[in-house]
Amino acid sequence: MTIRIRTAAEETPGAAARADGTDAEERALSLSPSRASDFMTCPLLYRFRTIDRLPEPPSPDATRGTVVHSVLERLFDLPAAERTPERARTMVRPAWDELLELEPAVADLFTDDGDGSALATWLTSAEELVQRYFALEDPRHLEPAERELYVETTLESGLRLRGYVDRLDRAVQTGDLRVVDYKTGKAPRAGFEQRAMFQMRFYALVLWRLHGRVPRLLQLVYLGSGEILRYEPDEADLRATERKLAALWQAIQRATESGDWRPSPSRLCDWCSHQALCPAYGGTPPPLPSTVVADADDEAPSPRTSPVDA
Repeated sequence: MTIRIRTAAEETPGAAARADGTDAEERALSLSPSRASDFMTCPLLYRFRTIDRLPEPPSPDATRGTVVHSVLERLFDLPAAERTPERARTMVRPAWDELLELEPAVADLFTDDGDGSALATWLTSAEELVQRYFALEDPRHLEPAERELYVETTLESGLRLRGYVDRLDRAVQTGDLRVVDYKTGKAPRAGFEQRAMFQMRFYALVLWRLHGRVPRLLQLVYLGSGEILRYEPDEADLRATERKLAALWQAIQRATESGDWRPSPSRLCDWCSHQALCPAYGGTPPPLPSTVVADADDEAPSPRTSPVDA
């Protein structure tokens, strides 16, 4: 097990109306960590997911992330003494069955699995990730203040920030907040931690604006490699994050107005579902839609669009 600690010192679519009365312009002024990350990774990917709303098939890694998140969330519904590795492993199959009922398309992951061995291996891999969690934290001694907490705030610029926090811990004596996010992938290599921590700074900024208090600690729990990445933000750090988001949103607006959504090829393209439509791979994007489909709350783990380390 490796624990690395960092501190702050170290470091317009059309006007179609939505059914609930929210118009497209208001929806356009909305940004989540996932969609912000999409644009930073590849503007064309942002367009495909946010504007075109192109369907994406479920992937084994993202689906496993969804199941593991569900188990770790529900683990804290149990009495403290019952939060054991053995009990948590038994929760994996029911979480998969529930996801299968809610998202029947995930069954396509195992359509050629005649004897069920592929599903069994996949479920075992999810159980192993859940088991590894217990080497990093002891849930018997934790009582989260919130789990899968939806947070939202609107900045002075009018930009609405929103997302789901996996877990929020609050110190009883001081009220200090710890923001926790689970990742089923491996921790980033040395030198790449700051990019990984962007999502957490985003959440910290929202919580600061909501409650007037900077979270004491941001914590990424990487189950794939058995590591914890921690970061201690301060006000200057979060103000810098707000400026970065403002600049990012200006870039998104420019792309929206010009219709210029350029691809940004990288090794992450290997996980993209839209290569056939990407000019970098000889494809042609579809015409831009004249209206915008209503936003979905897309930060909760999804078997379709969660990244590998969701």
